[in-house]
Amino acid sequence: MDFVPAMKLGFGLMRLPRLDDNTIDIAQTSDMVDRFMEAGGTYFDTAYAYEGSEEAIRKALVERYPRESYTLTTKLIAFGACKNEEMARQEIYTSLERTGAGYFDYYLLHALQRSNYKIYDEYHLWDYVKELKEKGLIRHYGFSFHADPDLLEQLLEAHPDVEFVQLQINYADWDNPGVSARKNWEICKKHGKPVIVMEPVKGGILADPIDTVKAVFDREGNASYASWAIRYVASKENMLAVLSGMSSLAQMEDNLSFMKDFVPLSEHEQEVVEKAVEAINQDKSIPCTSCHYCTKGCPMGIPIPEIFNVENRKKGSPEFRTLREYSIVTQDKGRAGDCVACGQCESVCPQHLPIIELLQQCAVNFEK
Repeated sequence: MDFVPAMKLGFGLMRLPRLDDNTIDIAQTSDMVDRFMEAGGTYFDTAYAYEGSEEAIRKALVERYPRESYTLTTKLIAFGACKNEEMARQEIYTSLERTGAGYFDYYLLHALQRSNYKIYDEYHLWDYVKELKEKGLIRHYGFSFHADPDLLEQLLEAHPDVEFVQLQINYADWDNPGVSARKNWEICKKHGKPVIVMEPVKGGILADPIDTVKAVFDREGNASYASWAIRYVASKENMLAVLSGMSSLAQMEDNLSFMKDFVPLSEHEQEVVEKAVEAINQDKSIPCTSCHYCTKGCPMGIPIPEIFNVENRKKGSPEFRTLREYSIVTQDKGRAGDCVACGQCESVCPQHLPIIELLQQCAVNFEK
């Protein structure tokens, strides 16, 4: 690509500071923009669907800095409140009006997943972004993704002209089958697509992790928990930018303290993060070892260990993330509620788990 951010840290504009009346705090946002720009940051990420964000960044950034001094990203969402192709095609013009940016350096088809990806085809949006590039309204286009590796492979094979992909990557989800961060990252590398990282601290969960994880990092000094999470993903290859959805000037200062002059994790620090992941994995309400003996004879094809993994990881995670992970691991497979209580799984479980009862509870939790 012809523009690579000077600093790997990207300013995610989804969670901007808000005042008591729930409007965005423009004064504090402006201060955050100033600190980011002073430190050499250039990459700003908003979206049509982020309430108030595009208007706020117009006031805090676009009206205060030369257009060529930063790059601005926004996104087109083709589901939810968007009901037809005409509405989808109009979004960029609304975003341009809100931001006053003139053009967008990066434009994404937003949040592709199993439940919605066909809409982007039905509305001819893959061709539409090419048209927008030809018109000079966008410089580069890609998509953000929340689904399984098979779908990612399918999309990149069908649309080889895509220039980048935005993925959820963090140390907790690197080998989490509900997110498949590692596999999705590997697919992007194979196809030569640089990655923009979202959720490096998993929506704030890793900035304030469970106590056993905190204990691992506390033994290493006073670095913030967020710094471990962000440096972890920034240390990997093929990362164009790592987004941090900062909500205060204090969070900006913390992120800049370790990203302005970024140093990749050392071998020892990598080992520390691995211990933190072990602490996450040991925090189990269901002591499943993922041996998969239970799945070999399941008549309903239920991915039992993967479902239990979602249950074990839900602590501290917003419900929508848990339900999304459940949807991914059960895609084209049996769901917990499909269990016919044949008992095959319990007869071979080395941990002697009450699998039928546990699946019934998972069905109550995840199949709403």
